[in-house]
Amino acid sequence: CGALPDTLLESELFGYKAGAFTGANRDKPGRLALAQGGTLLLDEIGDISPAMQIRLLRVLQDRTYEPLGATRTLKAEARIIAATNQDLEAALQKKTFREDLYYRVNVVRIELPPLRERREDIPFLIAAMLGRTNGGASRDAISEEALDVLMRYEYPGNVRELESIIHSAASLAQGQAIDAKHLHPKLQQRKPLT
Repeated sequence: CGALPDTLLESELFGYKAGAFTGANRDKPGRLALAQGGTLLLDEIGDISPAMQIRLLRVLQDRTYEPLGATRTLKAEARIIAATNQDLEAALQKKTFREDLYYRVNVVRIELPPLRERREDIPFLIAAMLGRTNGGASRDAISEEALDVLMRYEYPGNVRELESIIHSAASLAQGQAIDAKHLHPKLQQRKPLT
């Protein structure tokens, strides 16, 4: 959500009708319409503007919305999941996130600890990433030595950093199993975990 300006985010979420703005030559359903009966993930909800927060609050509260240029209200029949890396409680204190919207998105809260606090997930994440990067490569596409290096790293960039590391190493390995020599030298300079 935070990567899009309000006007684009609004048309992406709610859709628009032909003629709603210059270049809108045909109707376009929004993500809410496409998610009917399913689930819509609103990633980085903590970064949306106050104006967009009001529009989103209406959807979450009334389960209704209007596509841009529409003359009738539509019903939103989708489960909404919101994710953010922002501290929304701190944003409430700073008045940058609406309190009423906070209580609408904070129904079931799942806090995911950083990767350095759940190292047992690292081998599974690597296997999944290798499967995507190497067209379905298995867990044995990485050596025990390389896995040991990756298990000891602190991951200040969290899962995205691990994904970048795996993508880079897989590129350097050129179809072979990833070995420690394929990992960036900065990974090998880390102190052992205590």
